[in-house]
Amino acid sequence: MTDFTDNNKGNAVDNYLINLPEKQRVTLENLRKIIKTTAPEAEEFISYKMPAYKFHGMLCSFAAFKNHCSFYPWNATTVEQFKDELKDFSLASGTIRFTTEKPIPESLLKKIIQARMNDNLNKSKKIKE
Repeated sequence: MTDFTDNNKGNAVDNYLINLPEKQRVTLENLRKIIKTTAPEAEEFISYKMPAYKFHGMLCSFAAFKNHCSFYPWNATTVEQFKDELKDFSLASGTIRFTTEKPIPESLLKKIIQARMNDNLNKSKKIKE
């Protein structure tokens, strides 16, 4: 399986964001800030040509598309866990779609990221046991 990971960390995510239309760039820069604030130890990189984060395993990623943006918590059960709070968004297995006009609320993003961090920590503890 090929993982299109760009390990040239430097400005890879900055380069991704700078090429977006302004509304998407601003929305995703805010999402990036929330991720980095909530998970300051997470490693930021490019995977599958989109910004991604690792914290004891894959944490999350995001991307811009023509008519929407997507946030990927990298775990379908996480999307299911928060489906009631995400009822106003388009959901798919492991994907939350949103627009620049209606981004995912910061408090909900923080809860989702924290849940993913806890999932990854619990998995890494079980592996070590």
